[in-house]
Amino acid sequence: MSFRDESGGEDGGGRTSSASDLRKPFLHTGSWYRMSAAGGGGVMDRLESSAYALRDSSVSAVLCTLIVALGPIQFGFTCGYSSPTQDAIIADLGLSLSEFSIFGSLSNVGAMVGAIASGQIAEYIGRKGSLMIAAIPNIIGWLAISFANDSSFLFMGRLLEGFGVGVISYVVPVYIAEIAPQNMRGALGAVNQLSVTIGILLAYTLGMFVPWRILAVLGILPCSILIPGLFFIPESPRWLAKMGKMEDFESSLQVLRGFETDISAEVNEIKRSVQSSRRRTTIQFADIRQKRYSVPLMIGIGLLVLQQLSGVNGIFFYAASIFKAAGIENFNLATCGLGAVQVVATGVTTWLTDKAGRRLLLIISTTGMTITLLIVSVSFFVKDNITEGSHLYSVMSMLSLAGLVAFVIAFSLGLGAIPWIIMSEILPVNIKSLAGSVATLANWMTAWLVTMTASLMLSWSNGGTFAIYAAVCMGSLLFVCLWVPETKGRTLEEIAFSFR
Repeated sequence: MSFRDESGGEDGGGRTSSASDLRKPFLHTGSWYRMSAAGGGGVMDRLESSAYALRDSSVSAVLCTLIVALGPIQFGFTCGYSSPTQDAIIADLGLSLSEFSIFGSLSNVGAMVGAIASGQIAEYIGRKGSLMIAAIPNIIGWLAISFANDSSFLFMGRLLEGFGVGVISYVVPVYIAEIAPQNMRGALGAVNQLSVTIGILLAYTLGMFVPWRILAVLGILPCSILIPGLFFIPESPRWLAKMGKMEDFESSLQVLRGFETDISAEVNEIKRSVQSSRRRTTIQFADIRQKRYSVPLMIGIGLLVLQQLSGVNGIFFYAASIFKAAGIENFNLATCGLGAVQVVATGVTTWLTDKAGRRLLLIISTTGMTITLLIVSVSFFVKDNITEGSHLYSVMSMLSLAGLVAFVIAFSLGLGAIPWIIMSEILPVNIKSLAGSVATLANWMTAWLVTMTASLMLSWSNGGTFAIYAAVCMGSLLFVCLWVPETKGRTLEEIAFSFR
């Protein structure tokens, strides 16, 4: 099936003649046009040359992914904003350290609210509409922070940002999974986490040179570009099919797979999946205990919770103080370097995900995280029992730095990006909105708990803190080996069927 296949014949001039000749969609506006035979030959034929470069399915899916990736960049910028601006905001607004800590944590609180709402918003108004809604409070939030003269505007802006980020963190990986060809779904899904790391690095780097109010204004840019960009991409074909918009569903899928591609097999597979999910429209709580629901839900929530229990948010949030405790003099530069390493490592993951597979990368990632955290833990325990300034003390300082860098690389190779990919792949379509919201909420709640407790744990014992995180990573490795399936090279419908 393709748009060209739906013609009803040809007239004397060589044009297709049908009562409603479906011509190539004008991808640049994200709209679909039905042109009559008499009037369809002019404008749309002139558009063919500009659309020709977008016929390949990979190009179309990549362009759509790059546009929605502006959302995760906003996500990362929000996460990274508080680190380089702490001293300046406290000095300018006269805040106490505890008030600034509240400011930093409010993004997680807002994200929890956004996570709760994200599934239902994405279900009823679509993936594109959800991202539009998420972008608006982000813009308002950054403006509130940039013009803040006291803590009230600062807190309000941070909450609004958090709400938008909570919606983005669920909708973007789901949208990418639903539009991507099965052979590219892992790579395109990893772009989500890659964009988050880019946002964090931008906040770290710009924060070293730009005043905090101007940095907040710069935070508006990703969502300001995202909003018009959403008008140029198609809606998720699987969501359109679920909503019963079959004509728009086929049009959306056709433009994503290429105008000359036969999409008959994929259309039929998605239709069968949607019809199967409609046989029981209401899911009772008791139904969750069925294997087809309980296992993917457990895997999705488990991976997202274990991702945060590894301590990565606490390590990044307090990276400067950790480096300072390790004896690193230029700790701000070291923090930026850590962010750059994360971007590069996540970029490698984007390339590897569809080649090596999700499961193998998770096993390598969690194994590496366990080993590196044990190295960091031992180095801190040794440092606490030797004389400062000795040669061994310097060696242990460098060892702890190398261990943290290796931890970030190991995290980025698997546990950073892949839990979001797998969550968006394995949740059945008829519980995806509710289950996805619960999984995203669990992730944000765990992130908040880790961030709030990391400071107390580090003040108790640096070595002990990293030993606990290492034990969690060991548990994550066992969880992956026992429960997580390989989803590489399988359609979303095949993955859902495997749990029945």
